[in-house]
Amino acid sequence: MNSPEEQIKSLGLILPPAPPPAGMYKPILVIDNFLYVSGQGPMNTNGSYTTGKVGDDFDLRAGKQAARQVALTMLATITTHFGAINRIKRLVKTLGMVNCTPGFSDQPLVINGFSNLMAEVFGAENGVGVRSAVGIILPGQVAVEIEAMFELH
Repeated sequence: MNSPEEQIKSLGLILPPAPPPAGMYKPILVIDNFLYVSGQGPMNTNGSYTTGKVGDDFDLRAGKQAARQVALTMLATITTHFGAINRIKRLVKTLGMVNCTPGFSDQPLVINGFSNLMAEVFGAENGVGVRSAVGIILPGQVAVEIEAMFELH
C-alpha cells in the first residue's frame, strides 16, 4: 500500500483550509506517542461549513458526505498544525457527533463517511480504530463534528 500522503494524492483528495480554533483550545496536541485532534467540522474548500440537521435538512447520504468532509478537514488540520501525515501510524479512537433530529438513529452510518475515508488513506487495519457515534446539537449548526486520537510512529 502507498504511504498515507501518497494515498491522498492517488485518491485525488482536495483538502480544505485548516479551520482556525473557534475557542480557547489547541487544534492538536501531541502527548508521548499520540496525536489528539480537537473536534473538526465539515469545512468546505471555500472556507464555509456544511450546516444543518441530518434527518431534516439532510438525508443519511448527505450526512455521510459531511462526515467524509470532516475527515478531509481533519487531515488539513493535522498537516497545518503537526506536519507530515506519514508520521501517523494508526487511527486509535474516533468520537463522531451528528447534528440530527431527535428521531434520527443512524449516527453510526453517518460517521462511516469519516471512517471509510480514514481506511482509504491509512489502510483497512491502521485506518479503523475504536469509535463512538452520537446525536447532539452542535455549535454553529455544523452537520457533523468529529474528534480523533492517532498513534504516531
